[in-house]
Amino acid sequence: MEFQDLIRKRESVRNYDSQQAIPEDVLNRILEAGRLAPSAANRQPWKFLVIRSQENLERVHACYNRDWFRAAPVVLIVTGKREAAWTRRYDGYNSLETDLTIAMDHLILAAANEGIGSCWIAAFEPNILHEALQLDEDEIVFAITPLGYPGTGYQGERPKDRKALSEIVRFI
Repeated sequence: MEFQDLIRKRESVRNYDSQQAIPEDVLNRILEAGRLAPSAANRQPWKFLVIRSQENLERVHACYNRDWFRAAPVVLIVTGKREAAWTRRYDGYNSLETDLTIAMDHLILAAANEGIGSCWIAAFEPNILHEALQLDEDEIVFAITPLGYPGTGYQGERPKDRKALSEIVRFI
């Protein structure tokens, strides 16, 4: 898909076909897009956790209680460690959130390019995920997304309500 079309068409999907699995090659292309994402000083401070087994999905579902979230056949979780990310020496700014945001954006755009729906979720309970996935104490769960083919009745491609360029761009 042409990139401008992709970014216009990508949207948050909240209706998944729970019976249609994501083929391994499709999932690997999505993950490869995340792997190739840029990061400050090329530190790549991320891990991508792919949750597919019914047992692990049930444990992860407890962190965000929505029926549509439970219908997706895969949950993708992006984590990182602050000490693995680059830190600016002038003021101590740490790039972890920026790096993980870029990786997640690559992942969800790649998913959309493959016809796979996603929905960036930040309103999850991190303590539940830490326990369910037995994460390291210093491992930060940054974002999660279900992955799956859109379900029957999915509306799709609603017009995007965005500010005009004149409201958000300033040429200096």
